[in-house]
Amino acid sequence: MPGLRQLALALACAIGAGIAASPVLAKQPRTASAQAARNEALVAFQRDLVSVLAPRADALPLLGAALLARPLPDQPKWNDFHTLIERAVAAPGHGPAQRWVQLADCDAKAGACPNADALAALVAEAPDNAAVWLLKLGQDLRVGKRDDARDDLARAARTKLYDDYTGTSLQVLANGVSTLPPPDATLAGDAGAGAAGVQAMIVFGIAGAQPQPGLRAAAELCQAAGEDRALAADCRQLGKTLEWASSPLARSLGLHLREMLASDDSEREQALRERRDLVWQLREFTRLTAKAQSDKAQARHLLSLARHGGTEMSLLLAALRDAGVPTTAPADWTPRQTGNGAQEAGNDRHAGH
Repeated sequence: MPGLRQLALALACAIGAGIAASPVLAKQPRTASAQAARNEALVAFQRDLVSVLAPRADALPLLGAALLARPLPDQPKWNDFHTLIERAVAAPGHGPAQRWVQLADCDAKAGACPNADALAALVAEAPDNAAVWLLKLGQDLRVGKRDDARDDLARAARTKLYDDYTGTSLQVLANGVSTLPPPDATLAGDAGAGAAGVQAMIVFGIAGAQPQPGLRAAAELCQAAGEDRALAADCRQLGKTLEWASSPLARSLGLHLREMLASDDSEREQALRERRDLVWQLREFTRLTAKAQSDKAQARHLLSLARHGGTEMSLLLAALRDAGVPTTAPADWTPRQTGNGAQEAGNDRHAGH
């Protein structure tokens, strides 16, 4: 989502390409050498966090260690993402959240993503989660199994919840980054948020890179329903589940399906209003996450919300509420149109990744 996923890209750039670690920090008048030194310190700090968490035996801290290790280059084999997520999925207390992250333990260049073992385990362990069937739907469409994808959509429509486990990832990361204080070299003195700002950047950045199900594939399948009443009915039912999803992206798809399949103008207009409110919520949350890089209290509060658990959507709404931001868009507010026709804050992101 905007905010979380923007920070994810920023952190990935800092680790992989050696550029600024945050969109906010990148604007600061730092010399290239000073920024490079800070990037090196951030990577070293993240390696230290992995080393502290890796000896743990329980599934949740091991999940945190795996997430922290995932973007790091040249990790030793015993502390790399593959080894740590393998330990996490076998550790006491493991569950679908560990399997979901294991989806990313694959070779994209070889066309082996998502991880087949993790996907099979999720189908067996979490059959009541629409996110699992939408993940399988996207995979089946990619390999030309359209009948299987249609069955996946029907199964997703019969579920009662959607959870992509980002809330669990946020929680384990927020707990994990508190095991060590960030060294002075990782701080951006001109940004103002200090250690909390560094911790928030790492937590929300990495959690924002969570594997995503086939939301785009589901949208395209439903858009092609035409006169297929059974498919349209499944899409309507799926939409109702997605409107209460853990993810803003999935909620956006749910509202899109209601709008597309509405039986009358009033239902369609209500769906449009609720999608407009969602764009507003994402826009305002993006502002709060950006503020966390310069405001210590805001950074600490976001970290506290993450440690309490819940879902990505519940954290977003709690952050807005606590900041006194209304969750309903002002009557005179209109989402800004981008150059490609998409609305501000990614209103067309119902398509997923």
